[in-house]
Amino acid sequence: MSHRNARLTVHGRRLLVHRVRELGMPIAHVARAMGVSRQCAHRWIARFDVEGDAGLSDRSSRPHRMPTMTAPAVEAAVLAARRECRRGQDWLGAELGIPPRTVSRILRRHHVPRLAVCDPMTGEVIRASKTTAVRYERARPGELVHMDVKKIGRIPNGGGWRAHGRDMGSSWARKKTPVGYDFVHSVVDDHSRFAYSEILDNEQAATTATFFARALARFAEHGVHVDAVMTDNAWNYTHSNALRDLLQRSGTKHILIRPHCPWQNGKVERFNRTLQSEWAYRTVFASNTERTDDLAPWLEHYNTQRRHSALGGLSPISRLSPT
Repeated sequence: MSHRNARLTVHGRRLLVHRVRELGMPIAHVARAMGVSRQCAHRWIARFDVEGDAGLSDRSSRPHRMPTMTAPAVEAAVLAARRECRRGQDWLGAELGIPPRTVSRILRRHHVPRLAVCDPMTGEVIRASKTTAVRYERARPGELVHMDVKKIGRIPNGGGWRAHGRDMGSSWARKKTPVGYDFVHSVVDDHSRFAYSEILDNEQAATTATFFARALARFAEHGVHVDAVMTDNAWNYTHSNALRDLLQRSGTKHILIRPHCPWQNGKVERFNRTLQSEWAYRTVFASNTERTDDLAPWLEHYNTQRRHSALGGLSPISRLSPT
């Protein structure tokens, strides 16, 4: 395809050659009639004389030499790290000592799919991504926190279908064995992305209130007073007397998102996805207890070591005042 400013398409070049070579029209007259220079007309005539009709096709504008091109060994290292770690350009760039933009170009050049569209365990493309156009961030820690619950299936002893394949759940004994769910309650600070999570047995109102009390204490340990909390319109948030009393005692304002608009509570929703991809489904666990025990170390890593792209590559703890 010709570039957008090209005067001649392939058809126009053939017409130029036809008028000059077959009709015998002066090349200067043909060039003027077709709105191109004589030099341009001579160039296409010369290419046609040497290569025939194939010479009228578009050629690549890529230079023959690229002295600043990334070395093949560096590209191989980026691709290998992406396959092994399944992390983004900011993380890979910092680990390999390469600018994140270079990492991004390498991944796009080799048609590596984005993490958002891939399965967190296998890396296979499973869905399309959706980008949020409107972004915001509060000015200081504790000005606003986001709270939500993520329900994930428990792992039977000996491992689930991720360890043994999907066929393991087709037996009658497996179908009769109740597995149940874990309810991961999380609170994420809007400014720092500092997070606190617990795995509880349910998402009832009383459970939610006691969890948020422990979350407030955790934030207080880091010198953060929570001014407001944002939640969806679930029953355990809107009809909990215990939560309402706790919010009144602590001086915390309760903000509800618009019904059926989960993106308004996007900080914790995004954290839930990170929770799934980097903790719950990152590795194959042999039991539910093993996965439960792994949450606290992972959360410590998330808050103190994991680089966050929205924080300029820093960890959430970097935005909290020292106590």
